[in-house]
Amino acid sequence: MSSSERGVFAAGAAERLMRWHEALPEDERAPFTVGLRPLLDSLWDAVLGDSKAFTAVKRGVAEYMLSDYCHNDGQDGPDDADEHAAAATLFAANAYLFESRDFAVWASRRAVDAMDEHLEYLAESEEDVPDLDEATVAELRRQLRDLDLIARYSEDLCSVYAGLPVDTSTRLRVELRTPLSRRD
Repeated sequence: MSSSERGVFAAGAAERLMRWHEALPEDERAPFTVGLRPLLDSLWDAVLGDSKAFTAVKRGVAEYMLSDYCHNDGQDGPDDADEHAAAATLFAANAYLFESRDFAVWASRRAVDAMDEHLEYLAESEEDVPDLDEATVAELRRQLRDLDLIARYSEDLCSVYAGLPVDTSTRLRVELRTPLSRRD
């Protein structure tokens, strides 16, 4: 898997988590997480071939790095950046910027962790809860479907860092971003 394919995969995981977070009641949304939406949108532009979006992604990560949310205070620091959608967005942006496999894996892992946490929440509220193992397998299968879809576009994605023609980027937005962003 190429670094550009990893970037698309990580962006898909982050997008699904962000949409889930944005669907929460307003008083349950973390302002820091919601504030990362422009970074995630810029990341999508970048991973789908807009070479000018690199600067916006770089700035978004830099703003986080310079903020109080990036700290070494352990449990004593602000925890908003550890929310699943926020963390996945930051991991995905770093996967793109540094062409790193590890960051893409961590973004993917946050989707699995978020699902686990959601099931625990449902269990505490005494609702019918799907089997944890079945739910985990379903999430991993969904991620494998994402990888299969991305692999079909590997020829287009290999040139992402140099930029893609507008029509190719537009086509990828429809054919990749839309299905990878779905919350099933």
